[in-house]
Amino acid sequence: MSSMGIGAWLSRFIEHNLERAFVLLQMCIALIGGFSAFMLFYAFAYIGNYEAFLYLITILLGSMLGIEIPLIIRIMQKSFSLKTNISNVFTVDYIGALFAALLFPLVLVPQLGLMQTSFLFGGLNLMVGSMAWFIFKNTLGKKHLIPLVLIAVVLVAGFVQSNSLTSLIENKLYKNNIIYSKQTPYQKLIVTANNGRTQFYINGAIQFDSIDEHRYHESLVHPVMHMAMRHENVLIIGGGDGMALREVLKYADVAHITLVDLDPAITTLFKTHPALSKLNQHAYENDKITVVNMDAWKFIEKLNTLYDVIIIDLPAPNNISLSRLYSQTFYRLLATHLSRSGAMVTQATSPMFSRDAFWCIEETMSESGLITLPYHTYIPSFGEWGFVLASKLKLPLREIEETKAFKYIDNQAMKRMQIFDKDISKTEVKSNRLSSHKLIYYYDSGWEKWYE
Repeated sequence: MSSMGIGAWLSRFIEHNLERAFVLLQMCIALIGGFSAFMLFYAFAYIGNYEAFLYLITILLGSMLGIEIPLIIRIMQKSFSLKTNISNVFTVDYIGALFAALLFPLVLVPQLGLMQTSFLFGGLNLMVGSMAWFIFKNTLGKKHLIPLVLIAVVLVAGFVQSNSLTSLIENKLYKNNIIYSKQTPYQKLIVTANNGRTQFYINGAIQFDSIDEHRYHESLVHPVMHMAMRHENVLIIGGGDGMALREVLKYADVAHITLVDLDPAITTLFKTHPALSKLNQHAYENDKITVVNMDAWKFIEKLNTLYDVIIIDLPAPNNISLSRLYSQTFYRLLATHLSRSGAMVTQATSPMFSRDAFWCIEETMSESGLITLPYHTYIPSFGEWGFVLASKLKLPLREIEETKAFKYIDNQAMKRMQIFDKDISKTEVKSNRLSSHKLIYYYDSGWEKWYE
């Protein structure tokens, strides 16, 4: 908005050849806007000072967009009164802004991805410039036709080759070869692999590495299974990769598992992809499992079932959409569907890298009326990682049978997990409420301290 203000101020210095200035302006917006996603992706992958390019492109595009409306008003003043002129321009501008604001996140990015969407919007600006040239061609002449055609060719080529351009840049960002890449309506999914080792990323953040994911998923699942008195009915929130499913299915007394994951692309991928379904031991093929692809909050609100075990395997709470699923209100909702002798667990970020965020999650569960037991373990891909157990009654952690086929967890590990060193011990924090979302602040400030 500030840049648009700068552009509006700059427009006063364009005194002659307004039609020509408008056409040239649309050409510039088409080129810079069309290639903006490519330039920013490239800067992020190859250049250290990515933020400088982000601000530069934002200021350039904002300033040029700010010039548009004053120019249009001055061009149209020959045909309409000032009152009608301003009314017409702003009506079209606001309707267009609303249309683009809805179309961009809900349709274009999920279907085309950021790169193709960028080229598409650049093409729309070029179309506006072409229409303006056609209207004023008698004044402007044909000399502007060649650059319009050249820019159109470049934008079309970029649009057609955008997948190749994206893959080229993504391969620079990720250490191993990308074997799967998809922009869904909810997030960007990337799977990489090399020498039998597989990594899964959501929006650039690693979700698991096959070389050590057993430490995470065994630590997430088995403590809660050894605290709950029964395992007949199990609910998993998140965990679309099926790894938590794999661990739960190791218990013979499990009768039914409901897995709720927002994104059907993830559950479908880990059900059908040969290499990925092998990692979860083809868990989705088990008749005990029901998959529900919907928002977890909406699912819980409509629920009328009690569960013996609830496992929350969600991404880190780095935005409001995720933070609400770590809130006091959500935990209270979950507690109403937890059996009296049941237990629940959530991943809770790192008590080392985001200490206050970890203890905020524990405090939030405690203030929601549950009895909590925090614990942590070391996972090479993540570092020190935390979890919080919770139950309505004070339930003991039963010992693990030595016959269980676990790669990592045993009774000694479970005892060790409950010990917190001084620098990761409990801190004074506020619980996470829908009205404040303190967790996001704790999470961001914690990670920034280590990786700023």
